[in-house]
Amino acid sequence: MVRVGAGEVDVPSALVLNATFEPLSVVASRRAAVLVLDDKADLVEHDGSLLRSESLAVHSPLVIRLRYMVKVPYRRGTSVSRRGVFARDDHRCQYCGAPADSIDHVMPRSRGGEHIWENVAAACRPCNLSKRDRTPDEAGMRLLRPTRAPRPSSWLIVSVSRVPEAWKPYIAPAS
Repeated sequence: MVRVGAGEVDVPSALVLNATFEPLSVVASRRAAVLVLDDKADLVEHDGSLLRSESLAVHSPLVIRLRYMVKVPYRRGTSVSRRGVFARDDHRCQYCGAPADSIDHVMPRSRGGEHIWENVAAACRPCNLSKRDRTPDEAGMRLLRPTRAPRPSSWLIVSVSRVPEAWKPYIAPAS
């Protein structure tokens, strides 16, 4: 099932857990069903709908757990993205609190500011235009809260537009 609306394609997805129940990734529900059918994963949660073929019907997975341990060699970092900045800042301008519609570099890139989590903030158009290529101090503006890199497991929240209720018990509360 593919739902199309407002310019977005919503493909049903499933959370993939390591053998230790640690979240690893998000895959399409059909890919998760293939992992279950190949005996590489166990079905943990399903959405009640069925994926059908000529001779088989299986539940559409929401959460699967791999039967083997996958070693994650590094701490996953979340890349800076527009969606990620808006999610971190609750879609609010970090200067005035209005709904945000743009990204602002706290230390402007024209003055050596980098495109990193600690230097980007969600901003409304009026604040972004009035700040221009100045620092917040020079513009007489103040950030409502400090800009920080998201927690290590926040990649999950950024990778999907909405976190299904069935995933929440498997995601660390701090994310």
